[in-house]
Amino acid sequence: MQQKQFSVKPISEKDWPVLKELVDEVWPATFKDILSEDQISYMMEVMYSIPSLKKQTETGSLFYILFDSEEPVGYLAIIPHYSDKRLNAEATLTKVDKIYVLPKTQGTGAGRFLMDFAFAEAKKAEDAGVMLHVNRGNKATSFYEYYGFKNSYSEDFDIGNGYLMEDYIMYYPF
Repeated sequence: MQQKQFSVKPISEKDWPVLKELVDEVWPATFKDILSEDQISYMMEVMYSIPSLKKQTETGSLFYILFDSEEPVGYLAIIPHYSDKRLNAEATLTKVDKIYVLPKTQGTGAGRFLMDFAFAEAKKAEDAGVMLHVNRGNKATSFYEYYGFKNSYSEDFDIGNGYLMEDYIMYYPF
């Protein structure tokens, strides 16, 4: 079996179409058994269109693309210095806002590589830990638990058009 050659690169202007291709392949596949087709379509337009993704960078999200050798196979968005008073009233955290790898890449260490990168960035930012939201029906919850995250609380977020994001908020303190 060939050794994986993972690397992470911050997104540049020319990478937006690459990110969008990854989103279009990964996101619907991840949520097809959890969300309705209508909700997936709505969220793809509202949260995962290129204009929406670019706008997220204006509000603090840092996007990265994961490569296996030269092939883009996943993506990550983190928000350093994020505040969640329910988790840690005294310090800021790094929020893993998006972490996805292509279905064919799951189980290869790609997700762990991205998470290790997010942790390194959180430590560089001198944040007190890492947190994330995960849909309560998403099988990735077990990956986060295996990684050491604890389920801190649940919350439903109204995203418009009658849809909710029904999430666990998970936390890993340093």
